[in-house]
Amino acid sequence: MSLQVAAFYRFAPLAEAHLLQLRQRVLAVGSAWDVKGTVLLAPEGVNGTVSGPKAGVEQLLELLQQADPGLASLEVKRHSTEDQAFHRLKVRLKREIVTIGRAEVDPTVAVGAYVDPQDWNALISDPKTLVIDTRNAYEVAVGTFAGAVDPGTSSFREFPAWVERELRPLVEARRPRALALFCTGGIRCEKATAHLIQEGFEGVHHLQGGILRYLEAVDPAESRWQGECFVFDQRVAVNQRLERGDYSLCHGCRMPLSPADRALSSYCEGVSCRHCSHRLAPEDRERFSERQRQMDLARRRGEAHIGREFPPGHSPQPIHG
Repeated sequence: MSLQVAAFYRFAPLAEAHLLQLRQRVLAVGSAWDVKGTVLLAPEGVNGTVSGPKAGVEQLLELLQQADPGLASLEVKRHSTEDQAFHRLKVRLKREIVTIGRAEVDPTVAVGAYVDPQDWNALISDPKTLVIDTRNAYEVAVGTFAGAVDPGTSSFREFPAWVERELRPLVEARRPRALALFCTGGIRCEKATAHLIQEGFEGVHHLQGGILRYLEAVDPAESRWQGECFVFDQRVAVNQRLERGDYSLCHGCRMPLSPADRALSSYCEGVSCRHCSHRLAPEDRERFSERQRQMDLARRRGEAHIGREFPPGHSPQPIHG
């Protein structure tokens, strides 16, 4: 049975007193319709990705859109998948729906100019445009736009420091006419452009709807995207046609692995990879090996095995990062 995946977000001021009640309503709808995924609720808005029967996904989206006038224009991207993208439904109350760690950054005040996916190629082809990938380094390694600057961050919290340390000198040296920022679904670059504008940068633009909207709207023959797009669900990455890609996750360190990575001697399914094999403690190796054995047994029996998706210290945002 084909399922629907919906990635969505909206920056809008929400009363904290209503967030707990909204959380319970989202959980109730998800349970009733077998919709799974991750939804973040915060005083600055909502961010999430869910997967399930189309009717159930639409019911959940309708609930959010009607919960507050500020959410009526929820930014949503939908596509189909054959497999459930999540193990469970998690609805979390947060301080931020995408964490930059700067309370003064408010995308409802000012953000960069939105660039339609159909106009993106022309913008990034201009030699006077500086293209910036606002995602983390492990996401960039899976795929990016040719020539984009990689901040090399491991967390979005590091972005403001990178701006002062590297981007400002780079802009002063190159004098670009435009800064073109992009991210997975649009939310992270909205906050990034809000920060840049607040810090006095000019000519700030960002890809409307992010990489996912671009892959949906632009013909693969004309696409400037290279590689796959990392997503924060069980698919790991999607290709140019928004289908499940070739990457998997290492259960030891949660880093994305290409087929070439999995062919290395350092790779042991469910245990280790080139990123973590050299630093994995013996007790962790045994624990991960046992977990993999249990998963293999469940698979042979045709049973579902729900393990921990992300270990402490690597807690991802939803797909809309």
